[in-house]
Amino acid sequence: MDILDKLVVFSEDLLTRRKKRSLRAKMKQQKRHPILDWIYAILWAACVVLVINQYFFQNYRIPSGSMEKTLLVGDMIFVDKLSYGPELLPGVLKTPGVSTPKRGNVIVFENPTYLSRGPIYTIFHQLLYMVTFTLVDIDREPTGEPRVHYLIKRAIGVGGDTLRVRNGEVFIRPRGSSVFFDERMLMDGLGLPAKMQRLVESSEYPEIDNVGVASAYTELGLSLPSRVGMPNVQHANKDAFQYDMVRVTTLRDANPSDYRNAQLAQRYENGWYIADSRLFPMGDNRDNSRDARYFGPVAEKKVLGHALFIYFPLSRIGSIH
Repeated sequence: MDILDKLVVFSEDLLTRRKKRSLRAKMKQQKRHPILDWIYAILWAACVVLVINQYFFQNYRIPSGSMEKTLLVGDMIFVDKLSYGPELLPGVLKTPGVSTPKRGNVIVFENPTYLSRGPIYTIFHQLLYMVTFTLVDIDREPTGEPRVHYLIKRAIGVGGDTLRVRNGEVFIRPRGSSVFFDERMLMDGLGLPAKMQRLVESSEYPEIDNVGVASAYTELGLSLPSRVGMPNVQHANKDAFQYDMVRVTTLRDANPSDYRNAQLAQRYENGWYIADSRLFPMGDNRDNSRDARYFGPVAEKKVLGHALFIYFPLSRIGSIH
């Protein structure tokens, strides 16, 4: 038998074995229960979606009103994961992107107060969440409330900025500048959207300040000054940041040797210097957003994606600016 004949025999043998394996697989599949076929199909689809979500695009449902009216509760959006660089695994080794977050971008980032249970848990949670069509969410607090893993806000401050807040209004001193600019003026001057909205009127701040002073005097065991009167403590909820700033600075003024209050008061008065490779994200709905005012600047490596467009509800389809 020459080489050509041997090659023909080998090819026929190989094709025969492949056909037998294919027939065995098909017979095995026919014997399998249809429900198992559905389970395998759902698991396979979920794994494909997980890969797409991790490295390319992720769908995200807006859970709160912190970005109104740019994004409303229940809006379904797509987030670009490639531009800023996806993580190799959830919370592990962020890969380089083709760009970095810029001022004015609407970004999704890891909640700085979220305590991760590890990448394996996160992958299992996301897989279970998808295969049960969002009915089972195991990532919950002991109280039963869902744990907030990701946040979506607008990048207001960038590396080199100094940012401070007064009566709910944001003032920014960019790198190289000697003066603070009102946020709206700065954004308009740069041709960026200034979409912040306020729920608290400027006329309400004296009462918020009075609640802060009253709280400090109560902590110190002192009688309230007459100028404060009997403030309504509910006003503190209207701007918790302003309330706490007045409370802390009042405590500092009464006892400058208290290092903790002195340090907090200095931060409130001086604001934040934003280091390179960090951002200061804030919600557009400024008085209904827990953002960097409470947890500080966020590292760019914690930014997971750039919000691209709304795909549901149909009446709100469009790009996000």
